Amino acid sequence: MPHTVEWKVRLYLFEDEGTTKARVVLNTGTTEFTGHGAAHRDPGDMDVPEVGDELAAGRAMHDLGRRLVETAERDIDDLGTAATGRSARSEAGRPMPGRKHGG
Repeated sequence: MPHTVEWKVRLYLFEDEGTTKARVVLNTGTTEFTGHGAAHRDPGDMDVPEVGDELAAGRAMHDLGRRLVETAERDIDDLGTAATGRSARSEAGRPMPGRKHGG
């Protein structure tokens, strides 16, 4: 059964007293997730805004990814893994019932 959805992501970057802050918002159409990240420039470092943007954005996306995985794991727990016979947890999370891991 094919399944296609589109999720929208917005990334906001702003500078605040030598710190680049990022907020990334994922809208699934039914749920919104938010990740945060920051990059601090040492006073002795060259001022290269692109580097701060990259670090802060990457950290915000990493935070968002962590939140998504945690939510998926809670959802799997709520489904009752005992009923599916799947209780082993893989490094990347647990496979969803009825789906092959890694595919």
